[in-house]
Amino acid sequence: MKSPGKSSRLAVMLTLGVIVVGIQFGSQAKAQSPVACNTAVSSAPTAPAVVSAASSPYGRILVEGSAGYAGCTLYVLTSDELHFLTSGAEPFACSDNANVLGQPCATVLWPALLTEGPPVAGPGVNPTLLGTVTRTDVLSGLSVQQVTYAGLPLYRFFLDEEPGETEGVNLFDPVTSPTGIWYLVEPSRGRIAPGRAHLLIETAPVDGTGASQAVLAVTMNDDFSAFPNASFPVYTLNTDRHHRSACQGICAAVPWPPVLTWGRPEAGPAVNPHALGIIVRPDGTHQVTYKGKPLYLFYGDAYIGGITGTQGIYGAGEVTPWGVFNTIPPLQ
Repeated sequence: MKSPGKSSRLAVMLTLGVIVVGIQFGSQAKAQSPVACNTAVSSAPTAPAVVSAASSPYGRILVEGSAGYAGCTLYVLTSDELHFLTSGAEPFACSDNANVLGQPCATVLWPALLTEGPPVAGPGVNPTLLGTVTRTDVLSGLSVQQVTYAGLPLYRFFLDEEPGETEGVNLFDPVTSPTGIWYLVEPSRGRIAPGRAHLLIETAPVDGTGASQAVLAVTMNDDFSAFPNASFPVYTLNTDRHHRSACQGICAAVPWPPVLTWGRPEAGPAVNPHALGIIVRPDGTHQVTYKGKPLYLFYGDAYIGGITGTQGIYGAGEVTPWGVFNTIPPLQ
């Protein structure tokens, strides 16, 4: 169960630049729990981290299995991939870099899963997918090892107070630098576990201040108490052909993340369910299509209502190295 007041706590962080941990994060009952999933990282680890698997509404997912954090949900960030695609030339998207909330990403907002020695695979976890990456940007230049799964670093979320909470699932996060999407991870192959995508019609102003347009959109931020079930415009790419995506690598990692689903996508009112479909991307994830055209989000559209950014359609007609991206009007 979610405790009340999480949205207001985010607003306090924004205005005061402080974060409260431990008892002030939750109710008295939660404070007495032996597991506090929102504990910030403040020192180097002294033992190997344990990664386990657990059931959730999104299927089997990765959770922490280490003593004191057993059952805490683990996430990966899509834009972290930029670090690896550029051979380390670009920093991790969740780091100690400045952000609008005034708190370091990898220690407070999304505490990194650190380990002393090789991480341990708990029940249901594929040990061949476990790894580590050296970070010097988490604890003030101290060299530490962060656990990775299928190549991407693992994190907790500060709004997940207890085991089983998933406030960070499918969170389209403008606070990271660059913007990325936080996903759960399925254990067997290390693929993203997004659940079923829900398509609907959204009305938003062009470029944030222009005329409003109704366009096809997708729901994100499923359980995020500060901005739940927010919708964002989706786009097609004019160079996509034959149910294949021309947006790979850096294109998909940062500016134009694919709209992902597990199972057939759901159609909201005024959305033709027969127009929705799926393609399998090279990494094995399932991307939603509309009349055979793969769908994408635009990182410039990400915002958190009342905290940072504004609603708008910022990617329509964008000319990129991969082609031109366009929105989809209703009933097309």
